[in-house]
Amino acid sequence: MSSMSIRFLSSPFPCQRSSAPLSRTKVSAATTPSTAAPPPLGAEEEAGLARLEPRVEERDGYWVLKEKFRQGVNPQEKVKIEREPMKLFMENGVQELAEMSMEDIDKAKLAKDDVDVRLKWLGLFHRRKHQYGRFMMRLKLPNGVTTSAQTRYLASVIRKYGKDGCADVTTRQNWQIRGVVLPDVPEILKGLADVGLTSLQSGMDNVRNPVGNPLAGIDPDEIVDTRPYTNLLSQFITGNSRGNPAITNLPRKWNVCVIGSHDLYEHPHINDLAYMPAMKNGQFGFNLLVGGFFSPKRWEEAIPLDAWVSADDVIPVCKAILEAYRDLGTRGNRQKTRMMWLIDELGIEGFRSEVVKRMPHQKLERASPEDLVLKQWERRDYLGVHPQKQEGFSFVGLHVPVGRVQADDMDELARLADEYGSGELRLTVEQNIVIPNVENSRIGTLLDQPLLKNRFSPSPPLLMKGLVACTGNQFCGQAIIETKARALKVTEEVERLVSLTRPVRMHWTGCPNSCGQVQVADIGFMGCMTRDENGKTCEGVDVFLGGRIGSDSHLGDVYKSKVPCKDVVPLVVDILVKHFGAVLREREEAED
Repeated sequence: MSSMSIRFLSSPFPCQRSSAPLSRTKVSAATTPSTAAPPPLGAEEEAGLARLEPRVEERDGYWVLKEKFRQGVNPQEKVKIEREPMKLFMENGVQELAEMSMEDIDKAKLAKDDVDVRLKWLGLFHRRKHQYGRFMMRLKLPNGVTTSAQTRYLASVIRKYGKDGCADVTTRQNWQIRGVVLPDVPEILKGLADVGLTSLQSGMDNVRNPVGNPLAGIDPDEIVDTRPYTNLLSQFITGNSRGNPAITNLPRKWNVCVIGSHDLYEHPHINDLAYMPAMKNGQFGFNLLVGGFFSPKRWEEAIPLDAWVSADDVIPVCKAILEAYRDLGTRGNRQKTRMMWLIDELGIEGFRSEVVKRMPHQKLERASPEDLVLKQWERRDYLGVHPQKQEGFSFVGLHVPVGRVQADDMDELARLADEYGSGELRLTVEQNIVIPNVENSRIGTLLDQPLLKNRFSPSPPLLMKGLVACTGNQFCGQAIIETKARALKVTEEVERLVSLTRPVRMHWTGCPNSCGQVQVADIGFMGCMTRDENGKTCEGVDVFLGGRIGSDSHLGDVYKSKVPCKDVVPLVVDILVKHFGAVLREREEAED
């Protein structure tokens, strides 16, 4: 199903026969002479109204689940109820934790839950399974824009951790740094603030990094510069990096993006909220898509909310949608708590009416037919050298193999950004990096730099340039298989066997959570355990096929299940020949 198609969902409430929000009718004595009481509501109507009662309430500046809705909640909700996670930041609880040993932490349930769960509200993920006592720290980097100073600071953090320290470019235009130890966290948080960064609210039941066009402001064909909007979203979400507890107790994680190009680099169809540029009555604004997500049991494309907002209402509508989800989303089975499940339950019109209730003036315009994103548009490759809209300047897109970088790489990237560009780097959802604002007269010298020659090529092989991989079980406790090294090895082996005339995007993810976004790939690999030909348990993958990005976006489906990892190379070769026009190199050489 295309992300541009409309899905109509019936309302679960018998009393709701139109798109109007459910409410009792108030009878005004001034206009109605009758003093008769309104007829009583039926049981089904009462149930429908009860379902729309907010499940959370504000207490002492934080939003908590009401007692009446606490039965049957999932373990993560119980952790939130037991102690407010944001207090670790807003009331400096992290300082007390940082002064405790891991042995003492593990002896106290509250402290252990702080370390394993609540610290995720500060962007800190304990790697208990594979790196006990060490943390991954996820940053907030709206639009993927970062500076050389920020990059150098992150490099200095991971360098002190030696072989345990590294960084990854993520599939949400973001940095994740690894190897962090708890005693260093207060100092790191201060260092982040000093260079204009934050890790706040980047994990668990929070709004994730706002994604925008990686070529914003420099793309000759852009529709709108997305940076002002993603920056505003990030400032709202994090309370200007001071914390915004009004939206930190969501039922589950929540993704947002702002579209700025016809290429849809931002992948709107897999976001909970996507702003799609559109004109209405001569005014610029955005149509809205809602509900896109991945989960182990279900994945769905975003659908139209049938709503348009002006540029001035980007934040109010985001706030209204988040509040509707916060107030009404279920908190039982974690596999059924993403926002699309709420949309399914209320129906798209029922959900829309709840958003309208939470808008500043209880108004939300219907979608505009004047979409600015062209439906027929061939997605451009941003890797390599490309002219900017600024005359005499170009940007250079670098391929970062599976997004992994070391401290020395980061320092060198910062140096190149300063010496050849404007001290800025752009991260992409494909785990690559763009150096913008390079004078054309200096392009040749930049391309001759050892980092570009030996590590981060502007012109990688066709199969390598579309390769994406999640962290895998090297660091992640949820991953079933190793991904990054395996993705590179499989790709290199396949490249030796076949010849292609166009890129094929291959994504690897270590588990069904799909951080590697296998459903959007041409060919996707999702980690699982399986059995080999001898019946012995081994690492394997479920292979996905048919994902598309761009104006004809589509989520792929499982092509073959439980393939042992040792059998992946011949299967990929077969898929490339049958579905992507690849030619076996031995055949090609024979014909030559």
